[in-house]
Amino acid sequence: MIFRGKKLTVSIFGQSHAAAIGAVIDGLPAGFRIDREQLQAFLNRRAPGQGRLTTARKEADEPEFVSGLNGETTCGAPVCAVIRNGDTRSRDYDAFRRVPRPSHADYPAIVKYGESYDIRGGGPFSGRLTAPVCVAGGIALQMLAERGIRIGAHIASVSNQSDRRFDPLRVGPADFDLIAANGFPTLSREAGEEMMAEIENARKAEDSVGGTVEAAAVGLPAGLGGPLFEGLESALAAACFAIPAVKGVEFGDGFFAALLRGSQHNDAYAMDGDRVVTRTNHAGGLVGGMTTGMPLIFRVAFKPTPSIGQPQQSVNLAEGRETELTIRGRHDPCVVQRAVPVVEAMTALVLLDEILGA
Repeated sequence: MIFRGKKLTVSIFGQSHAAAIGAVIDGLPAGFRIDREQLQAFLNRRAPGQGRLTTARKEADEPEFVSGLNGETTCGAPVCAVIRNGDTRSRDYDAFRRVPRPSHADYPAIVKYGESYDIRGGGPFSGRLTAPVCVAGGIALQMLAERGIRIGAHIASVSNQSDRRFDPLRVGPADFDLIAANGFPTLSREAGEEMMAEIENARKAEDSVGGTVEAAAVGLPAGLGGPLFEGLESALAAACFAIPAVKGVEFGDGFFAALLRGSQHNDAYAMDGDRVVTRTNHAGGLVGGMTTGMPLIFRVAFKPTPSIGQPQQSVNLAEGRETELTIRGRHDPCVVQRAVPVVEAMTALVLLDEILGA
């Protein structure tokens, strides 16, 4: 499980119920002091056990750095961070080797890896593996902030409840600070309360809901990226699709752009002092795979959590017959809340790699 960029290589290792999970980050420049307190606060936003709207699994998610640092400062060697797993209940997954869970990776993974597949907690396919992603991305966020680049995200929707969107021309750090102050990551407290009620209703019904996350990056120079396979959309989309449960990514107006005419969608250029800007930002800050200097804005769609308490139809692989499955255990009724920092982390890795490799 490797992110290979122009300059950075990030290897994610471990399984959901292994003794530990972690990341090896190669290509970070030497001499950067990591703010461990700030990094831990970022990891805590993704961590499990945050009340009844998330899984009851409790993990500290405190990274142990075993290489790559001299004190708190990067030294040029690959940075290796380990996160110990503690609160696992592997017995909850014994039955799924015979009866795979619908919309999980169980069945194709059993076909691919056979009896050797570690099905506990979803093994390497689990959202648990996004914890070390956030270690790498949290460091990247700090490095980008030093360069004047800020990244933030919020829950744009849960089921049919929606937050207001980022202003495509004026989104900035004040919006990111507002989201942080609200606790539940929305711009509107009222929208957040409606979303939480929607998640709670699904939980009580032993069901789940999906949603979308909107991300923005500001302070980017124009010209990052390139054509075709060098495009920044390509890199960001690939990174976001690596997040478990992601089913779609759109930039700027996204699919809505297909309903417009060119005269409606084109972003006219203008001057703001000595700076070239666009009067609108339908493109989401990216044209031809390259940044325009305007805010970079995109949205990521997450499917409903497939582990639900209601009876579902499956098959008994050992007996070759259809059967009914009821999933027990600890699961998020909606993954979107904990996915917000993961989207920020993936965005930071891609943008830092682009800047270091330029």
